[in-house]
Amino acid sequence: MISQEFKEMTKAPSVIRALSVYATERGKEIGYENVFDYSLGNPSVPVPRELTDAMIELLQTKSSSYLHGYSPNPGNPEARQATADYLREKYGLPYTMEHIFMTSGAAGAIAHAVRCVTKPGDEVLTFAPYFPEYNPYINKSGAVLKIVPADTSSFQINFDKFEEMLNPNVHAVLINTPNNPSGIVYSTETIKKLASVLEKKQEEYGHEIFILSDEPYREIIFDGVDAPYVSKYYANTLSCYSYSKSLSIPGERLGYVAVNPAAKDADVIVAMCCQISRGTGHNCPASLPQLAVSRCMGKTSDLSVYETNMNIIYDELVKLGFEVVKPGGTFYIFPKALEEDSIAFCEKAKKYDLILVPSDSFGVKGYFRMAYCIDTEKVERSLVALRKFVKEEYGR
Repeated sequence: MISQEFKEMTKAPSVIRALSVYATERGKEIGYENVFDYSLGNPSVPVPRELTDAMIELLQTKSSSYLHGYSPNPGNPEARQATADYLREKYGLPYTMEHIFMTSGAAGAIAHAVRCVTKPGDEVLTFAPYFPEYNPYINKSGAVLKIVPADTSSFQINFDKFEEMLNPNVHAVLINTPNNPSGIVYSTETIKKLASVLEKKQEEYGHEIFILSDEPYREIIFDGVDAPYVSKYYANTLSCYSYSKSLSIPGERLGYVAVNPAAKDADVIVAMCCQISRGTGHNCPASLPQLAVSRCMGKTSDLSVYETNMNIIYDELVKLGFEVVKPGGTFYIFPKALEEDSIAFCEKAKKYDLILVPSDSFGVKGYFRMAYCIDTEKVERSLVALRKFVKEEYGR
């Protein structure tokens, strides 16, 4: 008999992916250039030249077994060492390669990290709005994800609700900054306050509470925005990173868990991740991307287009009367819809070939997400459709 649990999941697939499929099919009818697809967070800028050059050099000079053979369970030693050296130099924490576990993107990093610090039945708290895939990432590990309601005035942490929900069964807090879907960056003040609350609760409860810090947008920070590195402020932090956005390589599926050297049992967590891989079938990411990335640490794609796009869209939304908190990073913006039902709002937008994502699956009702990782020229053309939509459907 097949699994009824996963069979039931097929009845509620990802809303984001479903909209992306719709946009692709609509594009076959009218030309994809005429579909203003703000659904999927797929980076739109090319990979940096340094990464391409590293790939070419490796393919031309190294043996097939070196490039395509199995890497060790924790990942390729070159990649782990380069990552540790980069983090140590950039953030001033004493990382070594023994604190780095290579993964298949941030999703793989979270899947390993949560299993390291929880057992079945333990609670993990996260903050709305949140990435909907956190539900399977956490709940399928045996832990239980609980959602702290949003502070919609700023999309910083709602500390009043957070402290109400803290209890001895909470063993981890999953945060995402810069945030998908809001684009907000948690300030140093917010992270310090979070650390202070958790340090007190660890002492009260008599056990560690780990922060799982989901950081795939760490380099997409807009000018002048305060963007702290979470591990600098809280010892029991596992950083879950992906190169998907910084290097525009989501299809390569490469990231890592970086264990704060000051964390409880920091010396064994990577070894634990190796054992978790045996139970999940992870078995380390592809060798070639690890080797290439290790040769261009600190390089990124030209990420400036995302701030350009954000300013264009934010200014237009404000002119049209939308309530919206200005993003501090990422390539997402999260305005309030012009009616309470965000699903109905986004369905109406489809008539104008505007593909917007309703907010319900992000844990907040009445908003919508736009992923503006598209060409600036297309962003500018989409404003005509946006104005027409707002005028004809809402009289603005």
